[in-house]
Amino acid sequence: MTAHPGPVAPARGALQPVGTHQVRFTGGFWGQRQAVNGTATIEHCKFWLDRLGWTGNFRDPDTSPRRRGREFSDSEVYKLAEAASWETGRPGGTDHRALLEELCALIAGAQAEDGYLHTAYGRPGQPERYSDLHFGHDLYCAGHFLQAAVAAHRTGAAPGLLPIARRVADHVCERFAEAGFDGHPEIETALVELYRVTGERRYLDMAATFVDRRGHRSLPEHEFGWRYFQDDTPVRSADVLGGHAVRALYLAAGAVDVAVETGDEQLLAAVVRQFDRTLARRTYITGGMGSRHLDEAFGDDFALPPDRAYSETCAAVATIMLAHRLLLATGESRYGDIVDRVLHNVIAAAVADDGRSFFYAHTLHQRTRSEPPSAEHEQLRFGGGQRAPWFEVSCCLTNVSRLTASLGTYYATATESGPGAGVQIHQYAPMSVEAAGLRLDVDTAYPEDGVVTVTVVEVGPQAAAEEREISLRIPGWAGGGRHTERRVFAPGEQIRLELPVRPRWTFPDPRVDAVRGCAAVEVGPVVMCAESIDQEDGVDLDELQVDTAVAPESGAVKGRAIRPVDTAWPYRDRTTTAERPEPIVVPLVPYHRWARRGPSTMRVWLPITPS
Repeated sequence: MTAHPGPVAPARGALQPVGTHQVRFTGGFWGQRQAVNGTATIEHCKFWLDRLGWTGNFRDPDTSPRRRGREFSDSEVYKLAEAASWETGRPGGTDHRALLEELCALIAGAQAEDGYLHTAYGRPGQPERYSDLHFGHDLYCAGHFLQAAVAAHRTGAAPGLLPIARRVADHVCERFAEAGFDGHPEIETALVELYRVTGERRYLDMAATFVDRRGHRSLPEHEFGWRYFQDDTPVRSADVLGGHAVRALYLAAGAVDVAVETGDEQLLAAVVRQFDRTLARRTYITGGMGSRHLDEAFGDDFALPPDRAYSETCAAVATIMLAHRLLLATGESRYGDIVDRVLHNVIAAAVADDGRSFFYAHTLHQRTRSEPPSAEHEQLRFGGGQRAPWFEVSCCLTNVSRLTASLGTYYATATESGPGAGVQIHQYAPMSVEAAGLRLDVDTAYPEDGVVTVTVVEVGPQAAAEEREISLRIPGWAGGGRHTERRVFAPGEQIRLELPVRPRWTFPDPRVDAVRGCAAVEVGPVVMCAESIDQEDGVDLDELQVDTAVAPESGAVKGRAIRPVDTAWPYRDRTTTAERPEPIVVPLVPYHRWARRGPSTMRVWLPITPS
């Protein structure tokens, strides 16, 4: 285990994660975003949590009797504490110890004598504890608190949270020793991580029990069905992720954690099987997960409508959590590919440039211009629209914040000893990496440019006497695999990787009915889109066709406007259009840049001109 572990610190696996002090961004795409997160987003979240009374829920109910927010609003306070801990602990991060002291005092004061911690249940006038395992989120909130306490302990930013967390976990183990589980997975991965910190075996055993209890239709029947809660099929038997997307991904991440710590190869293989099929059949081109608005869920195989894409930001965070765990467990670099895709499309699109508004859902086709949201009130409708400062359900911004603050730990791994000792770089950014006796500087403009230069800056005594391996992921869109060099390295040596970051046409599987006959443009890992604000006057994005016989250029493709003829009935026996106009140029922008210049329409998938 590393000296300052990050969010995931397994005891075994093909690769070892780096800790919070081993990777430091020195600029670039994510360095800038990490700085904004630390200086603006964390404060913005705290402002809204205070303004809406969600932090106030932790105070004495006799002095603040009316609880505010949804039943899971406590989790936003916990995710804020986790984000503040990782930010405080990372090299060059903003110090949020004062905030953490305040939150620690609030949380400690709200904990019951037996360890229970949830402000929505069990107090006078409130429902009984665990009275709604479908939607009560008792254990979901507890899980997020445990993760915050782990972060605070590992960084040293708020050591007072860990004793509270142990009491929470002890209570959970006692209360659920015989039966039951939460409708929203989260506690599983949190208990495993607490086990990794404390060595308390019953936390791991409880997590394993929760994983195995699910899938037997134990929860009461619900209008969304047992599938929504991942309670229709046991984890070991399922072939694909289904139901509520965030719940499914969190459960899968917890199952990987259990499998790795217990050596359960069957369970690990089951999650690999499910995630691989999900990537092949139920994932948007951006890496987004979830195509159903009603229940925030995965649809059937190849049911991926762009204009109804839900692709929740939290599902993107959960996808990265799961893919990273599978990368560590298996060593297969293809899991780094999906992290790359999700980061540079969904996560990069989610938060405004100033860090103070965000998307909850991520459509791939915006047909109408959305009205700018209010800056004074939380947004009630969270299934689409513009970036908003806050939502009634605001799980996403705090989730992105905790991911961004700890992001360096996802960029590299290490093998500290043995025949494969060395450093594996999975994601590219200007950064410094220290692992396996080497200090490396990575210089790149990725994803805008594909040149990556790794310079060996320092070589420790053991690395100077033994061979080390430096390995760089080659993305699937560039052929896949890894570029690896192995030798006794000397300071000043460089490794150069050139990835073909240039525009390319991408076509959907023909079974994706919603975009059959369409194409998209990608540049490296970045998905492009057409945004109305960039088009010629009078050009409607829903009247465009593009010519895929012509290679896409940087920031534009060739196409034409079809000018359909309006009739009294939208169906006819032949295609009817006006006379074809002259070809036009269709400007494109990175998907993550859309809706940053005011209300607009947008589409990723563009209909192809008939041959």
